[in-house]
Amino acid sequence: MMRGYFGIGIEGASKPLNVGTLFRSAHAFGASFAFTVDADFEDETSNATDTSKASEQMPYYHFPDLDNMMLPTGCSLIGVELTPDAIELPSFKHPSRAAYVFGPERGDLSPETQEHCDFILKIPMKFCINVAIAANIVMYDRLITLGRFAPRPIRAGAPIEEKPVPFHGRQLFRTIKDKKKANPETFRRAPPPDYSVVDGALVENDDDD
Repeated sequence: MMRGYFGIGIEGASKPLNVGTLFRSAHAFGASFAFTVDADFEDETSNATDTSKASEQMPYYHFPDLDNMMLPTGCSLIGVELTPDAIELPSFKHPSRAAYVFGPERGDLSPETQEHCDFILKIPMKFCINVAIAANIVMYDRLITLGRFAPRPIRAGAPIEEKPVPFHGRQLFRTIKDKKKANPETFRRAPPPDYSVVDGALVENDDDD
């Protein structure tokens, strides 16, 4: 179980079957929502590959353009694109609240969208791959870095350590007696003495003429 949430989106999509596969994978990985930006395809056609009917299981938003795109407060927009200055995925720290946006099947994320992103990350590989496969890699990386799993063993094979058990502090109840004890006066300190006064008379400064 992971804290936070994430969404998966695509800009300029034109192939509904790829979009259906993308949203099906997002649903499988536990995405909170899916979205498209400036997409041009028929939703009915994407259902051929979206066998889990993801649009019926999680919110789906179609934004006509970037100016009309809206994300939850505090949600970071993360673009996935092969650019020279992008952060490599294995070195990227996923925000707890994030929306990942991918470029179209035969193109890149628009410069406007890249400028709008909080981060740009890339999967270190020689060339681009199918958008749905790229999304699967990103979501899997998020899962293994933010999820709670048993540590990998040094040798090949299954883990030899159990998954850490979550620890929750006990619930504290404040009673009337406790409130009475919380007297702010007990935390007040007496002010430091004024050493410029000796026997009720001000001590003259040696530097004064």
